[in-house]
Amino acid sequence: MEFTLSEEQRMLVDSARAFAEQELYPYEVEVEQSDQVPPALAQQIRERAISQGFFAANMPESLGGGGLDAVSLSLVERELGRASFALQYLVARPSNILQACVGAQRERYLLPCIRGEKTDCLAMTEPEAGSDLRSMQCRADRDGGEYVINGSKHFISHADLADFVILFAATGEEDSSRGPRKLISAFLVDMGTPGFSVRTGYHSVSHRGYHNCILEFDNCRVPAGQVLGEEHNGFAVANDWLGATRLQVAAMCLGRAYRALENATDWAAQRKQFGQFIGRFQGVGFKLAEMKMRLEAAELLTLKAAWKTDQGTVTDSDYAMAKLFTTEMLAFVADEAIQIHGGMGLMSALPLERIWRDARVERIWEGTSEIQRHIISRDMLRPYWS
Repeated sequence: MEFTLSEEQRMLVDSARAFAEQELYPYEVEVEQSDQVPPALAQQIRERAISQGFFAANMPESLGGGGLDAVSLSLVERELGRASFALQYLVARPSNILQACVGAQRERYLLPCIRGEKTDCLAMTEPEAGSDLRSMQCRADRDGGEYVINGSKHFISHADLADFVILFAATGEEDSSRGPRKLISAFLVDMGTPGFSVRTGYHSVSHRGYHNCILEFDNCRVPAGQVLGEEHNGFAVANDWLGATRLQVAAMCLGRAYRALENATDWAAQRKQFGQFIGRFQGVGFKLAEMKMRLEAAELLTLKAAWKTDQGTVTDSDYAMAKLFTTEMLAFVADEAIQIHGGMGLMSALPLERIWRDARVERIWEGTSEIQRHIISRDMLRPYWS
């Protein structure tokens, strides 16, 4: 494997870091204090991301996207991930799952998202169906040329800003070795569709300014033409595209960990106690060494998964290991960075307390750490039990 970045990749890294520092960092305090991103600021960031080529970088050039390979995309997301998530999210990466759009769906949903004219959100999680998606209660029943949707979703990220939702709902049952199993389909549902409402979600300590919402469906009718993929094959659609979101989480966590480590290193090199710089104390120096080692290991796992994605050999375990190790590494690095700073680390004058709070959700969304361990161990044991 070649570890040296190409000249183009080095330029991408430098440009993405400059974008984060110049276009995102200056607004972090405002967003943290207000828990909002003003619409004018959101539009400004989006327009500048489009002009600098960062918008929809994950989408193929043939569709109008940036066409970055997985390694280059991960490097860009690592640098953008240094910033507040509510701001970094605006440098949009439309859901990969939209590449399953066909026919008129492409003109109505996929292409406007790539051009920055529309925003999507993904709705899977329910109050009684978190990691166990097969237990979802939201249903879509066929009625002639339409589906009638009833049920609710929660923890739906940025639904308050989205133009439409990629909804997963039960559309039937099939027999399995473990009894009846629900069949899941994916739908494209526009905001404002009669019978579909969006409510304010729960207050979260992580990612201020980036909100979760509750979606409610009450006899909401959508045409059969808004099924994404084939009926009953929603999981196949998701599995084809959503693994890369775990890689995205890993890459963004690397960026935040680097920022925390840089803050801690600067502090250790300049802060004096007992007549010398605290970095000279073994208790502090060893912390820095451990933080650096874990961060480097997490980056290798992440870039290996990205490289294997480009080679067409990536597995669910590759994504799971990258996501699991990197999110747990970020929690460790953020905590140790605060410890090195002492009480100052918990003050809002520094980004560390935000990074520390934001790190907590990364081990939960896009598949909990327990789910990632299940994926890894299942793949290890499958050859013995098949």
